[in-house]
Amino acid sequence: MTVRKDTSQADNHLHHVTPFGAAASLQGRLLIASPHIDDSRFQHSVIMMCQHDQNAAMGVVINQRSAQLDLGHLCETLEMGAPRFHGDQPVYIGGPVESTRGFVLHSHDHMRPESVAVTHDIGLTSSISILRDITNGTGPVHSIVSLGYAGWHAGQLEQEMAANVWLNLPASSDLLFGVESDDTWDKAYATLGVDPAHYVADAGTA
Repeated sequence: MTVRKDTSQADNHLHHVTPFGAAASLQGRLLIASPHIDDSRFQHSVIMMCQHDQNAAMGVVINQRSAQLDLGHLCETLEMGAPRFHGDQPVYIGGPVESTRGFVLHSHDHMRPESVAVTHDIGLTSSISILRDITNGTGPVHSIVSLGYAGWHAGQLEQEMAANVWLNLPASSDLLFGVESDDTWDKAYATLGVDPAHYVADAGTA
């Protein structure tokens, strides 16, 4: 699913998500930005990690809502016609890499053949077909539609984790789909039992 031609030089292998269950990986966990993160693009971000292995890492920001797009406008841009359902559903900025490429995180009740299981109850699909399913009312019960993703080259994420740029915790459907996006970062910290106002750069996992 691509809104328009993208000129990014990102590695293509970032789109080939490792099946759920791969060892020694942050896949299936949420990264929570440190309050002291230097990169303004990721301030207060929560990222669903969809791939992480020795070669690269890829995730989708789940709490940065686009100010310009909702699902209805996205369908118009993709020349899909007006949606029958969910036209006012938000579209999110999934990250700075390939900002015109679409990704849909969704519940497992609707897995297409091209969908990938990121966790036991969260799937990832990047085909335009799932947008048609959502807007026709036959798609997953829960979904987050995003444009772009966050990507790391080999060893980059590990360095950031060692520098305490990110905290992490297991992903859950409740946190992905059951919390207003403006509250997701605070809710993630509350789940960890950490007060971001008093956070000192100590590594954090749950």
